[in-house]
Amino acid sequence: MFDFDMLGLEPTLNAALKAANLSEPTPIQNQAIPLALEGHDIMGLAQTGTGKTLAFGLPLINHLLGKQGKPEPKTVKALVLAPTRELVNQIADSLKPLTVGSKLRVHSVVGGQSIPKQINLLARGTDILVATPGRLIDLLNRRAVDLSQTCHLVLDEADQMLDLGFIHALRQIAPHLATPRQTMLFSATMPKQMEELSSAYLTNPRRVQVSPPGKAADKVTQSVHFVDKGAKPGKLREITRLRDLEALTRLSLLAQTWCRRS
Repeated sequence: MFDFDMLGLEPTLNAALKAANLSEPTPIQNQAIPLALEGHDIMGLAQTGTGKTLAFGLPLINHLLGKQGKPEPKTVKALVLAPTRELVNQIADSLKPLTVGSKLRVHSVVGGQSIPKQINLLARGTDILVATPGRLIDLLNRRAVDLSQTCHLVLDEADQMLDLGFIHALRQIAPHLATPRQTMLFSATMPKQMEELSSAYLTNPRRVQVSPPGKAADKVTQSVHFVDKGAKPGKLREITRLRDLEALTRLSLLAQTWCRRS
């Protein structure tokens, strides 16, 4: 185990980590970051909630901080693809604080939002673009984004992208990217089609695995209830009510504590 400040990161990135009270990497970060900083392609296997965003985000930002010059109009230096708008927004929100104090721009594009606004957003060029595959293809078809200078590609939650049928979208996007490039693929599970993704998009990847595929993250509590098929909806409502009651109880206790302190 090492501290982030032992990695030789750019000073502005170290400052951003300290401002966010981040000092020690998680296991997936511990293994993936040094390899990514060396420029290797990465296949990372780890559950959701284990810190995969920083595992690829810190090397991306560090590489870009070391490069001089702003991105040209419509171009993208690094691309992160994720399967859902919620995950795209979450990744972008995690990366933006790490660029504080630098000139790097992090933008996100997802479906269901105004394309004209996104076109205007991308017109000046982007250092890191986080996108859903479908919306990115829409923007490529409109010539609103140029990936010919994109030298870093991340596929996050790649198993979900396979489940949602995004493999065809990836095949459309890949020819637009620069070569050579660094590619990092992160997934919670290792389905058979993942080998196709690995061979098609990664070059001599370093495999990083911190837990057996499919195992729940330590932060997640699991339980099993054996009920008849017809009783499942009622059981789900019962569990949901119990969870809501527990949450309300905790909020009530917190409110009482705040009131006493004030």
